Amino acid sequence: MIQVNHVFHDYEGKGKFAVSDISFSVEGGSIFGFLGPSGAGKSTIQNIMTGLLPIQQGEVLYENRSVRELKTSFFNQIGVSFEQSNLYASLTGLENLKYYAALFSVPTLSPMELLDRVGLREDANKRVSHYSKGMKQRLTFARSLINKPKFLFLDEPTSGLDPKTAVGIRELILEQKARGAAVFLTTHSMELADVLSDTVAFLNGGVIAACDTPEALKRAYGKREVRVVYREDGKEHNRLIPMDDRAQLSEFLTAADVVKLHSQEATLEEIFLRVTGKELSA
Repeated sequence: MIQVNHVFHDYEGKGKFAVSDISFSVEGGSIFGFLGPSGAGKSTIQNIMTGLLPIQQGEVLYENRSVRELKTSFFNQIGVSFEQSNLYASLTGLENLKYYAALFSVPTLSPMELLDRVGLREDANKRVSHYSKGMKQRLTFARSLINKPKFLFLDEPTSGLDPKTAVGIRELILEQKARGAAVFLTTHSMELADVLSDTVAFLNGGVIAACDTPEALKRAYGKREVRVVYREDGKEHNRLIPMDDRAQLSEFLTAADVVKLHSQEATLEEIFLRVTGKELSA
């Protein structure tokens, strides 16, 4: 388990906090979706959790051990995939993974098998300088898995990927959850967060505006409605009826020439806008 307790961070030391009183936990075998627009503080929290930024106030615990006290060997248990790839451009994809695997003092996965899983087997011996942006992103993601991390940090893992490749990456992420990893996912994609996350936190202006399961957030902030497509005067029309207003729904369905029904619930994107008053992509 990862526990983040009352974390604050002020880059300039002038009392203007980039993140303020952030608390949450990530269980092993679960995916925690951390969502917010650019500048909300997502990278700050991720950098504090991975030791790239020192803790100023608050605490981050890995299985009840403070990140302040962790030794170099602890990083055998962490995998990180940044949105901006940091690869060795003059090396091939395979050489990048082999070099990275050699840095760990724990058993690692086969570099070629990982390249195969992310669709880069045929490009294994091509220099990374000749990779497209999407290929670099897949290689960075593969690199984050090579040490079979107990704690996995993923930043926009499917951004810019074609649908087929994105599905393959999602499957790999779910495999990490299934083997017991604690997965911390930062993303702008509400669809990705909804599909993958067990818990979602909305970060806005450096504070957590809401945090719960996707279903609980939809129940708390969404509107349960049924969209009825019906025919009248030779034309099709739409009408939204509250799902909980059974009397109105029953009366209308009995009287109308119904073509089809769709249950509708608010999307995470709509809920984020309702909670924060901002577009996620802003």
